[in-house]
Amino acid sequence: MAESPLVLVKGAGDFASGIIHRLHRAGFRLVATELPLPMAVRRRVAFSEAVHEGRWTVEGVTAVRCPTEQIDRVLREGNVALVVDSATEILRTRKFDVSVDARMAKRNLGTLKQEAPVVIAIGPGFAAGRDCHAVVETLAGAGLGRVILDGPAAADTGRPCPLGGDAGPCSPEYLHSLVVRAPRVGTFRMVKEIGSDVKSGDILGNVDGAEVRAGGDGILRGIIHDGTPVRENEKLGDIDPSMDRAHLDHISEKSRAIAGGVLEAVLMLRTSGANTIKTEGRT
Repeated sequence: MAESPLVLVKGAGDFASGIIHRLHRAGFRLVATELPLPMAVRRRVAFSEAVHEGRWTVEGVTAVRCPTEQIDRVLREGNVALVVDSATEILRTRKFDVSVDARMAKRNLGTLKQEAPVVIAIGPGFAAGRDCHAVVETLAGAGLGRVILDGPAAADTGRPCPLGGDAGPCSPEYLHSLVVRAPRVGTFRMVKEIGSDVKSGDILGNVDGAEVRAGGDGILRGIIHDGTPVRENEKLGDIDPSMDRAHLDHISEKSRAIAGGVLEAVLMLRTSGANTIKTEGRT
C-alpha cells in the first residue's frame, strides 16, 4: 500500500497547528519546522511546545521533536515530526508532496513555488501564481479561509480581530488593549501563567525590568515562554474577555477556518495539478 502524501508545514504556532491537526486527521503525514525559541502565544494549543517539552498533544494529535534522521520513525508511529529548523534546510535533503508556509510573518521569508509539487501559503505577503500555487485568506470576515489561486491575500490591517472571528461590537481600541505587547527590547520574564484570571493593570511580566501590564479584564489566553528574547512592541500574549476556559485548550475557530482552506487547496491542487489548474480568480 502506498504511503500517504508527505506535507511540510513551516511553523507550528497557532494557525500552523490548526493546519497540522486538520491535515493529520485527513490522513497526511506531517513534518513541521520551528524556531529554537518559538514565539507562539497560545502555547497550550500549539505544537511548537514540543520544542520545549519534547512532545506535545493538541486535541488528540501528538507532535514529537526529533532530529531529521528520526523523522521516518516518528511518522511510522503515527505522530507529527517536529524539527527545529529556522532556515528550512530540510528542503535541501528531503522531498515533500506539499509545502505550506504557515509562519504568518506577513512577508515571504524565502518560500518558492518550485520547492514542492504543491506550495501553499497563508495570509499577507504572498501572491498565488508568483510565490506559491495558492494563498489562503487569514483576514477575519466573509473571506476567511478562502482559497486564492491568482494574486495576493488581503493586506495586513495591523488590527487584532475579536475572538471567534466575528466583527462584533468591540472597538479597535478595546481590542488593542487585550493584546499584550513588549514595552522594549529585551528578555521577557513571566509573572502570570496561561489561564490566570487578570484585571486591567495587573502585572503579567516584565521585559528587562519594564513592567508588562494587562490592558483589560479576562483570562490570560496566551503568553510566550519565560526567558524569550523579544523586540519592542512584539506580541507577548492576549487576554480573552469572555472568561470561557474552553478557549484555552481548543483550536480556535479562526485556525480551523484557515486549516479548512489549506485542506481544500491541497486536495484541489493535487487532484487537478498545481501547474495545470486554471487560475481565473478565487474559489
